[in-house]
Amino acid sequence: MPELTAPPFDPELHAALGLIAEVIKPTLTPDMIPLMREMPADPTLDDQVAAVGAVHEERTIAGYDGGEIVLSIYRRPGQTTTGPGIYHIHGGGMVIGNRFMGVQAFLPYIASHDAVVVSVEYRLAPEFPDPVPVEDCYAGLVWTAEHAGELGIDPTRLIVGGASAGGGLSAGVTLLARDRQGPPLRASLLIYPMLDDRNESVSALQIQGIGVWDRTSNFTGWNALLGDRRGTDDVSIYAAPARAEDLSGLPPTFIDVGSAEVFRDEDVAYASRIWEAGGIAELHVWPGGFHGFDGFAPQAQISMAMIETRNRWLTRMLDA
Repeated sequence: MPELTAPPFDPELHAALGLIAEVIKPTLTPDMIPLMREMPADPTLDDQVAAVGAVHEERTIAGYDGGEIVLSIYRRPGQTTTGPGIYHIHGGGMVIGNRFMGVQAFLPYIASHDAVVVSVEYRLAPEFPDPVPVEDCYAGLVWTAEHAGELGIDPTRLIVGGASAGGGLSAGVTLLARDRQGPPLRASLLIYPMLDDRNESVSALQIQGIGVWDRTSNFTGWNALLGDRRGTDDVSIYAAPARAEDLSGLPPTFIDVGSAEVFRDEDVAYASRIWEAGGIAELHVWPGGFHGFDGFAPQAQISMAMIETRNRWLTRMLDA
């Protein structure tokens, strides 16, 4: 196949990429994982928690196959009324990141909706390959639902969501909840989710050596998670939800993605198959967006539009 030309980046985002490239390279290779894991956490997180009148608690619970995982819980101190629950799964390509990455976006709902935010520290590949990450995340969701009363969560308003690998894991957890008759979910929020281990879509072939997560990076993440099974028929739909043929029976789902990123086509296809199955999905493809652009360049006009659109949907789900 001839080399494919990627869609152009939004002008504001293209300018931001010049600065981002000094910190985040387009390509992640396996040897870079240890260094990437050393990146510091957001030093303002504690202040953001305090600003919404919340406190941070931690619980250690049983994860998959006898392991232990940690949940961070953010809520009003001494919360007595029940509010919606937001179960957050962080990104990082299945190989990096922690439960403090990305949770900031959901903290304002503690003040506005009495929400309780739970963020899971699932174990990472390659040390803990599939099915550990998705099963850890599901174990945390089950624990959250079982302790809804204690936490101040209305069990009929429990939402799962995350970005990138966290979006893919959120999709996997949603499928597990459906197939195991697990916790009923009000909605599923998939922010530019990582869904397809095959990495052969047009958008995957277009994005190489540009942006912040290219096709080689995607191979790095999926190979760490699946090893020799990647790209074969021996891959679970819960690890790679793009492989699910039946997307019926899912809660309302939101998907957003950039037009200039690896995940574009698999995300569009996932939304399309939800519609084919008679389900509810809201899809936004942001022109000129690279992977994670709303986080890397939040002041760009298109980033602000993306965040506002996503938050409006989430607010509708929480209010329903």
